[in-house]
Amino acid sequence: MSGRAQEELEKELAMEYQVLTYADYENGLKDGKLLGLHCSSCRKITCNPMPVCQWCGSRMLERTELSGEGVLETFTVIRVASEGFEDDAPFIPCLVRTREGPCVIGRLAYDTEQATQDLIGKQVKLTGAYTYKGDRYSGGERICPIFSVLE
Repeated sequence: MSGRAQEELEKELAMEYQVLTYADYENGLKDGKLLGLHCSSCRKITCNPMPVCQWCGSRMLERTELSGEGVLETFTVIRVASEGFEDDAPFIPCLVRTREGPCVIGRLAYDTEQATQDLIGKQVKLTGAYTYKGDRYSGGERICPIFSVLE
């Protein structure tokens, strides 16, 4: 054991502890806020609800509001959608690296016929939330962030 008593570790692991639930995250998106977790140990930001820091594994997390701004890392255009997303096609799922550091998966509000690789590296901003119904395996409706390219 590296410096911590077994009893202390068991007590910490037994704690039911989550500062930001997925419902909180989705409600934040509905209100136009991108919520994340600030780690007191490593000082990095984790986005999407987790019980521990994605960077160092610490449980010393505080809820924080991110700017909603970032850079478009990658995207694809879905023209033939999978089950549960048929009504959405065509659409653009994307990966955005937020100004604060973590990456977030969302949708890009952009004309699917005009979307080219030139969009990669462009500045984007959170502009809304999208509710998708999901499929029979996903547990129902979910909400994801919508990002728009800043011209």
